[in-house]
Amino acid sequence: MADGSVEGDAFLLPGLAAIHHKEVTSMAVSKAEEVYNKTEKLIGEGVSKADAFKKLAAEYGQPVNSIRGSYYAFTSGKGNGKGRPRRRETTPEDALADARAALERSIQAIDREVEAADDRASEAAAEAKALKESADARKQAITERLEALK
Repeated sequence: MADGSVEGDAFLLPGLAAIHHKEVTSMAVSKAEEVYNKTEKLIGEGVSKADAFKKLAAEYGQPVNSIRGSYYAFTSGKGNGKGRPRRRETTPEDALADARAALERSIQAIDREVEAADDRASEAAAEAKALKESADARKQAITERLEALK
């Protein structure tokens, strides 16, 4: 069946294995938007963004970087139209508007950098806590092995 063979009136094409949507909704939603919505839902439930990416990667059977890329692809295009407007000539007003927009994007980029640093710091803190909690048990196991070698 996976080879595209026909059984009754149903058949599969090899390219259809990449379809990502598991249920049909009344509105068409891109994969990026679906990933964004699911990620934000998980974050709202207290899951870190990194863990949300990992969970969705497992759900979709895709690499974490693919899910992360979909998330940020949606956030970068959300409400922004197609990016920079096309003009025949630049007026002083246009130049000022472009400069303001660039500075506003810079502020948003700083906010994203801070959020990413917070995520990394939270992950590092969790790792440090786990290492501290397991240190005594690991040391004890090594000490026991050392004693057995004497």
